[in-house]
Amino acid sequence: MKFLWIAVLSVLASACAVLPETQTVAAEPALLTEVEAQVRAAEVAFARTMAERDFSAFGEYLSPDAVFFAGERPLRGADAVKAAWEPFFAGEQAPFSWAPEQVVALAGGGLVYSSGPVWDPSGRLIARFNSVWQRDAKGRWRVILDKGCKACALR
Repeated sequence: MKFLWIAVLSVLASACAVLPETQTVAAEPALLTEVEAQVRAAEVAFARTMAERDFSAFGEYLSPDAVFFAGERPLRGADAVKAAWEPFFAGEQAPFSWAPEQVVALAGGGLVYSSGPVWDPSGRLIARFNSVWQRDAKGRWRVILDKGCKACALR
């Protein structure tokens, strides 16, 4: 039995020795453009949940593993994000709105960055958002990371 384990480990070590250290899958530019268009549309729909005061729909755009940076500690998990964001959906008027300006996919198309302005109800620029989207197992794009920046708005 000991010899069998040594043989298995030896085969695995040999196989690992011939594998490249890193492997990047580069997608065709047309595929990246399509992926970016999908995420732009998802970001616009995500923002519409705030404008339409649809808290339930808001939660559908969150990855179960989402991390949103808010205050001094990040919010970890969709439930924590929803709990923190629910007060933003109270009342008839949205306290802020946002829209994507930049949407850029990684070469493999598996993660997509989106960024853009955040406005108060009067239309005054108050911040910028930065989000990372990831496609789930069912093919739906969901926010996995999000961080806003008030200082960026003051440029």
